[in-house]
Amino acid sequence: MIRNRNRIGLAILLVTGLVVALPTPSRGQSPHFGTSGQPREEGLELLQVEPYDVIYFTQAGGGGWVKTLPLPLPGRKVPSSPSGTLTFSVVGLEAQRFGAKWSDIERIDLWEDKLQREARTRIQQRDFKGAYPFLAILLRDYPAVPGLRTLRNEFLFNDAARRFQAGELEPTLAMLEELRRFDPSYQPDRVLGVINGVTDRLMQRRVEDGQLDQAQQLLARLAKDYPGDQLASLKKWDSRFLEMAQERKLEAEAAVAAEDWRQARKLALDSLYLYPTIEGGRELVRHIARQYPLIRVGVLQEATELDPTRIDNWPARRSGRLVYRTLFEMRGTGPEGGEYDFILGETEQSPDRLEFDMRLSLQKMRPPLDRFTSQTLADLITARARPGEPHFNSPWAAILEAVSLRGPQELACLMRRPHVLPASLLQIRIDGELLGLPTGTPTGSYEPFLKEDFETRYRLIGEPVTETQPREIVELKMATSTDAVTGLLKGEIDVVDRLFPSDANQLRRSRDVVVENYPLPTVHMLVPTSDHAYLADANFRRGLLYAINREDILLGELLGNVETPGCRVISGPFPAGAELNDPLAYAYDESIPPMSYQPQLAKLLVTLTGKQLGDMAEKKKEPEPELKPLRLATPDDDLSRLACEAIKTQWQLIGLEVELITLPPGQTLPDEGDADLVYVVAAVWEPVVDARRVLGPNGLARSDNQFVGLGLRDIEAANNWRDARVRLQELHRTVHYELPILPLWQVVDSFAYRREVVGVGRDIVSLYQNVERWRLNFQ
Repeated sequence: MIRNRNRIGLAILLVTGLVVALPTPSRGQSPHFGTSGQPREEGLELLQVEPYDVIYFTQAGGGGWVKTLPLPLPGRKVPSSPSGTLTFSVVGLEAQRFGAKWSDIERIDLWEDKLQREARTRIQQRDFKGAYPFLAILLRDYPAVPGLRTLRNEFLFNDAARRFQAGELEPTLAMLEELRRFDPSYQPDRVLGVINGVTDRLMQRRVEDGQLDQAQQLLARLAKDYPGDQLASLKKWDSRFLEMAQERKLEAEAAVAAEDWRQARKLALDSLYLYPTIEGGRELVRHIARQYPLIRVGVLQEATELDPTRIDNWPARRSGRLVYRTLFEMRGTGPEGGEYDFILGETEQSPDRLEFDMRLSLQKMRPPLDRFTSQTLADLITARARPGEPHFNSPWAAILEAVSLRGPQELACLMRRPHVLPASLLQIRIDGELLGLPTGTPTGSYEPFLKEDFETRYRLIGEPVTETQPREIVELKMATSTDAVTGLLKGEIDVVDRLFPSDANQLRRSRDVVVENYPLPTVHMLVPTSDHAYLADANFRRGLLYAINREDILLGELLGNVETPGCRVISGPFPAGAELNDPLAYAYDESIPPMSYQPQLAKLLVTLTGKQLGDMAEKKKEPEPELKPLRLATPDDDLSRLACEAIKTQWQLIGLEVELITLPPGQTLPDEGDADLVYVVAAVWEPVVDARRVLGPNGLARSDNQFVGLGLRDIEAANNWRDARVRLQELHRTVHYELPILPLWQVVDSFAYRREVVGVGRDIVSLYQNVERWRLNFQ
C-alpha cells in the first residue's frame, strides 16, 4: 500500500485507489503505474527517457507496480532485510511524496539493472550496435554495477568475432586489444590466439596491397606491445620483412655497380626502412651518399618560373634561389627592417645616408659572378633607375643622383635624399645575360636539367666544395601535405619546403626530423583582378570581407583547431609580426582591428551597391550593371584551395554566385580576364619597399586610388625610420577603408628536414638560402 504524506491525517490509499483517483491513461501512452502485470518493454525508448526505478507490490499490499524517480538507496542496492517505510516520488507526480511499507514490496527493478538486462539481451541477439549505447551509459554512470565487467568483456569479444567474420580486420584488432587492456585475465590464451590470427591476416593483406609502410609500422608496434613469443605471427613477419629488405639491398648493390646512383639510393633507403637493423644497410646508404649525394625535396607547388624576387609566388621564389642569385639577398630581420647580404662583396652607408658604397670581393664570387667589375655593377645600378629598362624601379630612380666609379672593384651611389634601407631597393635577379652570357644562364649553384611529371631535377654546377655536397636536388610535387609528411617520415624525401601548422606539430614529435619556422609570416589576401562593376565599389568589397568568417576559417580549416603563435587575422596588407614587439611589424597599426564576421551587414552592403549602381546607370541613361558570378582564382596547393572553398561557401550564404578557378601549377596570378579575384600568399617582408609592389599601379592590386598613391609617395619620401613607420601605418589605415585588397590573415610557415641533411640553418627566409652549405651526413 502507498501512503500519500502530503494528505491531511494518516489516510491510507491502496494502489487501486490511487489509480482510480487519477485520470486513466489514454490508449497508446506509457503509464507510470498499474494495478497488475508489469510495464511494457520499452527497448530503445529507454535511451530517450529519464532514469526511473519500478516497485512491484505484493498481493497482500494491493498488487500492481509504480515507476518512481531513482530511489535514494545506499550504494544503489536493495536492502536484504528491510523494515519500516520506503518513501519515493512517482514519475509524473514528482511534486508529491509517497510511502510504502517494505513488507508490502515484492521486489524493486533498478534502472541500471534494466539497462544491463537490455544490453545483455541485445548481445545475445548479436545486435552489438543496439547494445553499445546501453553499455556506454552503464560504464559512464554506473561503473560499479555487479556483472558489468563481464558484460563488457562479452560485448568486446563477441563483437570482435562478428567483425572478424566480416573481414573487418582493423576494428577486430582494436576491439581485442581494448579487451586485453581492460581485463587481461579474461580468457587470455583464447584472446591472444585470436589476436595472433588477426594480425597475421592483417599483415598479409597490407603486404599484398603494397602498403609496406603501414605493415612495417604495425609490426614494430606489435613487437613492442607483445614482447617475447606471445604472438607467433610476429616472428613470421619479422623474417618476411628481413627477406624483403635483403632483396632491396641486393638490388641497391646492383644499381651501385651500374652507377645508377638515384635508383641505388632509393633501393637502399627502402631496405633500411623495411628493416632498420639490416646488416650493412646504413653502411650502404653512406657509401651511396658519398659517391653521389642527392637530396629529394617534397614541395606542394612546383615551380614553372624561377625568380627569387617574386613576393607573390612561393615556388618561383623558392626554386629561383637555386638557379639565380640576387644582387642583395635578404638574410633575416634586424631591429630596423631586414638584413641584406651584398653577394659580390661589402657595402657601407655614410652617416648622413647620402652615399652608399659597394666594394667587390673576388674571393666571395664564384663563376660566373666573378665576371663582375665595378663598371658592370654601375651599368646594372643605373639601369635600375632608367625608365623602360627591365629592372626599372621608380623609388630607386627617385633617390639616385649619380654613380661614381672609385676603381675596378669599388663604386659609390650618390643620393638625392636619404633612404632608410637602400639595399632593399636593389634586390635584382642576376641573369647570366647581364654578364655577357646567353639569356637564362644560371648564376646560382644549380641548374635545372630534367623536368618530368611531378619531378624537377637540379644539378650542381662545377665541382663540389666537399665530397658530401649534393650533386643533385630533386623537387617532387606532393599531392597533399599529408603525403609530404608521410614521405619525410619514411625517408622517401629528405626535406619538405612548406607545412600546414598542424602537420608541423605532428612532425615535431619525430626524433628523425627537424622542424623550423620561417621567421617571417606570409600575408594572405584577396586581390581584385578584373573590371567587374560591383568589385570596383568599395562598399561591395567591404561586404565581401564582412561575409567571411576569417577567424573560423583560419583556426578551424587551416590550423586544425590548434592555436598557433603568429597565425592571426589581420586588418591590412602588412604582417603583424610573429610575436609581441616583433620589429618586422613596423608597418602594422595594432589600433585597427580586423572587421568582424557580419553576414547580415554584408548582404545589406551588396544590396546597397546594386541600388547605387542602378541609380548611377539611370542618371547616365546606361544599362544597369549586372551582378555577375564572382570568379575566385586559387593557386594549385592544399592550403589555398581549402581557404577558397570555405570563402566560396560563405559568400554563397549571402546569395552570391561564386565560381572557383584553380590556376595552372606554378602560376599564382590569373591571366587577363580569367578571374575577378585571386587568393594571394605574399611575402611582404620589407613593407617600406613592398608596399608599392603590393598596392602600386604596377603591383599586385594595380590600384589607381589617389589616397593609396599619396600614401606610397609619402613612404618613399621618408628620411628616417620614425617617419617611415608612421607613414606606413597611415597607409595601413587607408587600405583598411579603401580596400584595394581584402586582407585575410597571416600564417607562420614551417619547413622540415631529416637529420641526415646538415647545413640548412635556422631563421632562414627561404628554403635554399644556405644551399651552398647543404651536406648529407648519414651516421
